[in-house]
Amino acid sequence: MFGWKKKRRVSLAEVMAQLRPDLSPESLGVGPDFPGVAPNPLLSSDARKRTAELRTGALALGVLVDWREVGSGGSPRVVLMFDVETADGTSFRGVADEDLTITELTRLAPGQTLPVRYRPTVMDHYVSLARDADPAHVQQLADAIASRRRT
Repeated sequence: MFGWKKKRRVSLAEVMAQLRPDLSPESLGVGPDFPGVAPNPLLSSDARKRTAELRTGALALGVLVDWREVGSGGSPRVVLMFDVETADGTSFRGVADEDLTITELTRLAPGQTLPVRYRPTVMDHYVSLARDADPAHVQQLADAIASRRRT
């Protein structure tokens, strides 16, 4: 008679959907299979592992679609959305979770093409900015993509 009701556990995805609906898979344009943006990637072992794998990932070109600021603890943390095209002709919506400087943030513009890295074996929509990419290799990739579009 005077017992307690068992409360349903709320998942992290449900909490994130309530706090940041702009970071939902639907609003990012990646679909329901996207695992989601980590609330704090420094505390997530999966996010740290993913970041390490992306540093050595395959190079592709991403056209910036939109971005959302998700934190600013020193340098702004931003979720960037790209339309990515790979060297083999695959296209997908990519999402990058990056720490940017104020200068980099002010230079962002939709339609801007940037080199990104992705994991071809996983294809989970995660990408990262390829800041270390050789400009000559990026140009070769851009030329290969452009020539494929012309034919």
